[in-house]
Amino acid sequence: MDLVDNITLGFSVAFQWQNLFFCFVGVLIGTLIGVLPGLGPVGAMAILLPITYGISPVTAIVMLAGIYYGAQYGGSTTSILVGIPGESSSVVTALDGHQMALQGRAGPALGIAAFSSFIAGTVAIVGLMLMSVPLVKFALKFGPAEYFSLMVLGLIILTYLAQKSMVKALLMASFGVVLGLIGLDSITGMPRFTADMPELLDGIGIAPLAMGLFGVSEILLNIERQIKRSVVVKRVKNLLPNLQDWKDSAAPMARGTAIGYLVGILPGGGTVLSSFLSYGVEKRLSKEPEKFGKGAIAGVAGPEASNNAAAQAGFIPLLSLGIPASAVMGILLGALMIHGIQPGPLLMRNEPELFWGVIASMYIGNIMLLVLNLPMIGLWVRLLMVPYSVLFPIILFVALTGAFVVNGSILDLYLMLGFGVLGYFMRKFDYEPAPLILAFVLAPILELSLRQSLIISGGDISIFFVRPISLTLLVISALLLLSALIPSIRSKREKIVAQAEEDV
Repeated sequence: MDLVDNITLGFSVAFQWQNLFFCFVGVLIGTLIGVLPGLGPVGAMAILLPITYGISPVTAIVMLAGIYYGAQYGGSTTSILVGIPGESSSVVTALDGHQMALQGRAGPALGIAAFSSFIAGTVAIVGLMLMSVPLVKFALKFGPAEYFSLMVLGLIILTYLAQKSMVKALLMASFGVVLGLIGLDSITGMPRFTADMPELLDGIGIAPLAMGLFGVSEILLNIERQIKRSVVVKRVKNLLPNLQDWKDSAAPMARGTAIGYLVGILPGGGTVLSSFLSYGVEKRLSKEPEKFGKGAIAGVAGPEASNNAAAQAGFIPLLSLGIPASAVMGILLGALMIHGIQPGPLLMRNEPELFWGVIASMYIGNIMLLVLNLPMIGLWVRLLMVPYSVLFPIILFVALTGAFVVNGSILDLYLMLGFGVLGYFMRKFDYEPAPLILAFVLAPILELSLRQSLIISGGDISIFFVRPISLTLLVISALLLLSALIPSIRSKREKIVAQAEEDV
């Protein structure tokens, strides 16, 4: 089918009533999660993952994707009105957005954030649609050896771009691989690492692991922090930016979209890094950099465009190559695999309704979000006044219920709580959970590709080095690892990851 036929197919799927309904539910929950600080899209998606088991794969991914990019919209509301980021990618938005609110310009700040998010998200979806087809054609040349090397590169890039210590990120990725190998051997069918527990024959579920590492640990941290919120504006007026606001925001919006799109494709890049990079670029290019941090609208438009473009671009490696670019994409990969669908080059051919239906739903979801974020701003302001002491028991109850109903197993509850405590201490000691969850979902694919390659070659490891694509991917991986050992290159890596933080 040509592109027009694919788009037509996608919208015919996206406009089915159940997909429209769950797309709305997803973006509504995502906006709510973004507005209310303390959980984030990963935790929310992990908690809601069990309810997707009873619906079709297309509908499930449409809803989960809506939660993800919806949270990018909602996070800006809290950042601007309260000064506390509702989502980690909205940290930068709080710097100038909250200052605009204090100066009586909360309306234009919220307006430009919403329009930037909508425009950047839409442009990124077009890029997703155009880039996926040639990427899939290239990936169809991949065999088991190439897939193994690609998975290795994905894990290396993820740890290379880790916001904290690369050594700690590698340690977490290694631990994630071990957890991902628990259960029945994919080749021999023999149990391993199960401690003679029948419940572990199918391995550790993605739901209790993700809910613990991201949901329960976040609750524990927020209880400790005792978040206090003070809304500076009770009623928001004049949401539409004026002509000067648009002039000041147009170029930052365009640059932010480009930065977010490029960074979002990379494993480990994601929305947080892209928003910081965008802010740093705008501050350096501005003729009046001293205004940043004091209410510059460019400091809102650029990062908001960047984090939304990155959110959409992250679907490119997931749908085309089967590689999750972030922890959120790891949850989506797990959801697809639960439904018996393997993302990758064959997804477009084997499941065209899912592939194009999800992409088309993003167009619809972005329009829904524009409607939700501007006319309903009064509702979000009221929700910001709900104390966290009321919210966290509800969140914990939903998490416990979700963990139990998947398999009806008490072990899943213990696992979720155990991983929650582990995630709490990991964050306290600067061990990032994202590399662990991504390595966990990639481990079965990594192992299967490795063993299939060795079976094909009769145990000859040179199969990974005589095939050009595989060799190229492994060489890149080796160079990234070696570069971390060279002081000058390591310092450059740290500057790339933390450049915007220094500017802030």
